[in-house]
Amino acid sequence: MADLASTTAEPPVDPANWTCPAPLRDQPVVVMGHGGGGALSAELVRDVFAAAYGNPVLDALGDCAVLRLGGARLAFSTDSYVVRPLFFPGGSLGDLAVNGTVNDLAMSGARPAYLSAAFVLEEGVELTVVDRVARAMGEAAKAAGVTVATGDTKVVEAGHGDGVYVTTAGVGLIPEGVDIRPQRARPGDAVIVSGPIGLHGVAVMSVREGLEFGVEIASDTAPLAGLVAAMLAVTPDIHVLRDPTRGGLAASLNEIARASGTGVRLRERAVPVPEAVANACGFLGLDPLYVANEGRLVAFVPPEQAEAVLEAMRAHPQGGGAALIGECVADHPGTVVVETGLGGTRVVDLPLGEQLPRIC
Repeated sequence: MADLASTTAEPPVDPANWTCPAPLRDQPVVVMGHGGGGALSAELVRDVFAAAYGNPVLDALGDCAVLRLGGARLAFSTDSYVVRPLFFPGGSLGDLAVNGTVNDLAMSGARPAYLSAAFVLEEGVELTVVDRVARAMGEAAKAAGVTVATGDTKVVEAGHGDGVYVTTAGVGLIPEGVDIRPQRARPGDAVIVSGPIGLHGVAVMSVREGLEFGVEIASDTAPLAGLVAAMLAVTPDIHVLRDPTRGGLAASLNEIARASGTGVRLRERAVPVPEAVANACGFLGLDPLYVANEGRLVAFVPPEQAEAVLEAMRAHPQGGGAALIGECVADHPGTVVVETGLGGTRVVDLPLGEQLPRIC
């Protein structure tokens, strides 16, 4: 038996040969998770980009930079869009390229004004496709009340791109008396989401993978500056706004909790998740809290203003499904927890990598 055991023993386990569906934290190369809006994205920004050219403006790490030029306060943001497929239920690459940057500006309370648009085109892509994307951008810009004022175009060899990539940058004016940033979250603040979550990520995934869920799920992509203006008309003292795109609502709330040194407590049953999204996430093994949105915002509002802000949001086309989903707390600073429907509590951490790659 001893001889048999010696000849059939398993080889020594080498952890270096292990594989994992989630990328390991000490990756020496870029992995898809670095673009997922979670912990790996935060490490990449902190350890590479901020270390290379960090400065007081950049160090705030908001959805946009807040700058003073002359007597004006400007919001300035840039973003790249690499969604696959280019067209999906409810939107397209063109819509995202406008709405994403407009919304980043709006999260500072700014009134977006001008955008730039840079295209990277792959050799061989049909010009009709490029035209569709450009026209979608033009229509989205008109709907958002912004002007595409400048741009650039580059072409790469076939096989070195993925059809069309777009980068947009935008500027807008921040009204005086408005100070919206994640560091302003305070215990007692009401946490409000502007509508049902998870629609965009599931819409893109359903088309990409050819999945059917019995009903078409359309992206929620939309400009949010008008909704923010309606909220600010109620009170300029909104503490925090974020649009929960990559990493979903979970990533945005974790970033706010850590930046402010407070905790966040959600009520699971209060979070508006459409039945179709819940079913799709159950089928795919996803948590709706981590699924990307492109037309939703989360707000931290002083409790005495919460009802009035909610009423104003629900009266706006982009806020009809607004809901109070929790509160900011002094307990468990830097941590987000959810009270489940069964009466328990679970921690909602910052996602490590990418649940649904290439969704924006």
